[in-house]
Amino acid sequence: MNAIAVVAALVAAAIHVFFFVLESLRFERPETYHRFFVENEADAEVIRPWAFNQGFYNLFLAIGAVGGALALAAGQVDVGRALVLLACGSMAAAGIVLLATDRRFARPALIQAVPPLIAIVFLFA
Repeated sequence: MNAIAVVAALVAAAIHVFFFVLESLRFERPETYHRFFVENEADAEVIRPWAFNQGFYNLFLAIGAVGGALALAAGQVDVGRALVLLACGSMAAAGIVLLATDRRFARPALIQAVPPLIAIVFLFA
């Protein structure tokens, strides 16, 4: 077990739980949807179902990363690596897609992608 990989996976999970809260629980609030460059309430209402779904996607990835970290801590190295690799690989790939989609999202893309990439690198260190 590599402690840096576990900590990075848990940080990535926490970030994705935060995304879940923003996208699924708080998206109707102007201070939240403005973070996503949605300018008005009418547009937010149209986008809200997609954001709600995306938030749960992020929550499920977080659960996978936490499950992998717990498995690693319990000595189930193969299971832990597989779960962390799947969850964190998906998180990192989504961050890369976000960056490629719109450069205005560079900061959130890095926040989304860097911790899981660190976890992946240190899984095999």
